[in-house]
Amino acid sequence: MESASDLLNDPAVRAYLFRLVGNEGLDLIERFPTDGEHSDEELAASTKINLNTVRHTLYTLYEKRLAEYHRIKNNETGWLTYLWQLRLDQIYDALREDMAMVLEKLERREKYEEENDFYICKECQILFTFPQAMNTDFNCTDCEKPMTHFDNDLLLKSLKYRIDAIRKTLGQV
Repeated sequence: MESASDLLNDPAVRAYLFRLVGNEGLDLIERFPTDGEHSDEELAASTKINLNTVRHTLYTLYEKRLAEYHRIKNNETGWLTYLWQLRLDQIYDALREDMAMVLEKLERREKYEEENDFYICKECQILFTFPQAMNTDFNCTDCEKPMTHFDNDLLLKSLKYRIDAIRKTLGQV
């Protein structure tokens, strides 16, 4: 298993984690002790990161299965303490899942762009599908000026490029 510092040297992993937890979250991951389990209060004290930020980061990582916890109950007070540890060995699975979700959304958008013909109001920059434009006699609903055909070939080309790149990354070629 790669260490957290090794994983954070990978630009793709670092960018993914940054989008998930931001700078302070990355800072927590970098300073997270490598041994054992730690409470959120211990982590906040040892890293000098705000407790709410520590908690937010841990819960966000937990949602992606990149952190796990177990809780212990103080029998005298009834308080629960959550003891956390990172599971960055799951990072590539999390990346793969998120990329698959993005791929699905891009494929839906590609289908929408291929199946529709678009018109635009050059004044308002509002885009309409053919049925929407036809319902208004090809005049903008905001300014009532005539619409012109919108060529979405560049957008389609870009979508196809991104879809192909993600498919290659996921080994779906």
